[in-house]
Amino acid sequence: MNWTTLVDPAVLALHLDDPDLRIVDARFVLTDPGAGRAAYAQSHLPHAVYADLNEDLADLSRVASGQGRHPLPEVDAFTGTLGRWGIAPRHQVVVYDAGDGSMAAARLWWLLRLLGHAQVAVLDGGLAAWQAGGLALTDELQWPPRQPPYPGGYDSARIAGTGEVAARLHQAPGWLIDARSAERFSGGQEPVDRIAGHVPGAVNRPYLDNVHAGRLRDPDALRGELQPLLGAHAPDQVVLMCGSGVTACHLLLAFEHAGLAGPRVYPGSWSGWISDPARPIATTS
Repeated sequence: MNWTTLVDPAVLALHLDDPDLRIVDARFVLTDPGAGRAAYAQSHLPHAVYADLNEDLADLSRVASGQGRHPLPEVDAFTGTLGRWGIAPRHQVVVYDAGDGSMAAARLWWLLRLLGHAQVAVLDGGLAAWQAGGLALTDELQWPPRQPPYPGGYDSARIAGTGEVAARLHQAPGWLIDARSAERFSGGQEPVDRIAGHVPGAVNRPYLDNVHAGRLRDPDALRGELQPLLGAHAPDQVVLMCGSGVTACHLLLAFEHAGLAGPRVYPGSWSGWISDPARPIATTS
């Protein structure tokens, strides 16, 4: 096993009993925060543990600090959680959610990458694809043995902050790409955050444009559409954002799948940007 972006359900099924495999269920519904955990309790992939976006993959106690709706979890808390899930550096991790990976499998994929854990992949198509293949589910809790806290810390070079975004507003388009829907990006509607619009100069690439039938599209097709968005910028000069730093991780997964490695995520994203009323806002509606 050496999966670093996606893994097909049929391939994963062949390795379910591998002692070095760790599976994490990251299903989450923004409008019903308890729904993912409840669904996990009813049925999940064999040996899977459960990751809650609000409790495990974010630190909501820091929302008031201007870091957006889903601030990064404190590193000591997150590494301790990984140990509780039985995850150590030697393990191949596979994360899934209900479908395309955007809520919130790609978020955990990215957090592990921040720790330098390369062997982590999102289950392509998530639980929906697993079930469509007639593969086994269980309601049993078969968590692997607890491990010590995962060693290391976040690689700050993989993270973009608000200060950097503000300092680069004058640059040619292509360095900042927003994964929200076109309606939210334009300012035409905003069902989640208190202010509509986007960061001036950002380019819109709705994350759903990278998906077909619940799975990430062909990498060559994705590359043909993502590359032109960058303009004159190399992938490692690019920052990805969304509403709260969750679907931006899914956009990063699409870039990696397309062979365009290097973009960084702005965790605060739009909800963090608008926390200061002095910051500029653009609309196209």
